[in-house]
Amino acid sequence: MGSGLFLQLLPSTLGGIAFAVPLLLAFVQIATYAYNLFFHPLRKFPGPITSAISNIPLTAAGLRGDGVYWIVDLHQRYGEVVRVAPNELSFSGNGAYRDIHGHKKAGLRTLEKDPQFYRTPSGERDIVNGDFDDHARMRRVFAHAFSDRALKLQEPLFLTHVDKLIKNMREALIQDRRHKFDMVQMWNFTNFDIMGDLTFGEPLGMLDKSSYHPWVQAMLSSFKFGVYVHSIRHLPLIGRVPSLEGLLLRFCIPKKVLGQMALHKNFSEQRVDTRLEKQDARPDMWGLVLEKEGQNGLTRQEMYSNANLFMIAGTETTATLLSGLTYYLVTHSTKLQKLTDEIRSTFSSETEISIERLQALPYLNACLEESLRMEKKSGFSPFSTGPRACLSKNMAYHEMRLILTKVLYNFDLELCEESQSWIQHKIFIMWEKPPLYCRLRPVS
Repeated sequence: MGSGLFLQLLPSTLGGIAFAVPLLLAFVQIATYAYNLFFHPLRKFPGPITSAISNIPLTAAGLRGDGVYWIVDLHQRYGEVVRVAPNELSFSGNGAYRDIHGHKKAGLRTLEKDPQFYRTPSGERDIVNGDFDDHARMRRVFAHAFSDRALKLQEPLFLTHVDKLIKNMREALIQDRRHKFDMVQMWNFTNFDIMGDLTFGEPLGMLDKSSYHPWVQAMLSSFKFGVYVHSIRHLPLIGRVPSLEGLLLRFCIPKKVLGQMALHKNFSEQRVDTRLEKQDARPDMWGLVLEKEGQNGLTRQEMYSNANLFMIAGTETTATLLSGLTYYLVTHSTKLQKLTDEIRSTFSSETEISIERLQALPYLNACLEESLRMEKKSGFSPFSTGPRACLSKNMAYHEMRLILTKVLYNFDLELCEESQSWIQHKIFIMWEKPPLYCRLRPVS
């Protein structure tokens, strides 16, 4: 009787089906909104109603490149804990980051990283997205490459590329003393050549050619790819069903972006293979890892994925901080002068500048810390904390101190008019930085 009544209620024509399906979907969606708003476990946390019922506001802000600004604004309006999506809370309190990511008391495990955010579409594991055991194993393998001993061995490599930057700047000014330097490019060229040398055993040649390597252009496009992936995973079911995600990525992501991602992956793998074939004791990352572990500590696929990760983590991040610090210095002339005076009064010759001595410059280090603090204000914690804190933090500090000091020792900097409002830009996982034009005047 009941089944017969049910069958009678089903539409019997295509027109009826066409009418019933949207009606059913609308009912399910409205029911979902009602559940999220009135019955969901996070219903008592403050935030916009639209964010409580749907992922759309969070996803839209991310696709616009305004996600970080949007969340910061929500915290200013609603407080330290905000519901930014039906299943997501954002915390901004002083102790929140430490509580979430820091070391736990005995008997308590560190919180798992959310695979919906960290999982790569291909499922590859690296030191960032690996589980506890994989992370600990990879961290032990790579610790040798970022130790104090390793950084001392790598100092000549750093100096080679930073000195090339200074040489290029001087030559450009000989050709045109009013030359405008895009400091974003200068920092990127230097950082990518350094990390290419450390990660692949040879630089990318960007300082030599004064242009971006095609692989770097492909890498920079990967940040928007990451935004697309996160957006797709916020769709119902997609984040839980990787096969659906792969299907949508194939048809929804622009072909140009997918092509650049393939180029990026293939180039990284070829460079790692080439470096491993050399089997020499050069003090780059793989030379130091192989010296200690041989080729047994990591699978070849893990070598590929981690090399790819280190190239991103050790380049664009450092260049971003140097770009931001440069902007704030050239827009605050008294601070720039104070830093320049400290550098030039400490070293009577450029040959005296070393990684070890730069650690003792108080104002230089204060400027770097202030730039990092400004990033934290925008929702970032550059080096993380706890058991997964950045393994290359010391290397990043050494690199930034050395590059900035060498430039300010040799040149006076002045911001060009067209870059006065440089600091306002979009964020697609990383800052999308426009050119930062400065004029340089050589110091005799």
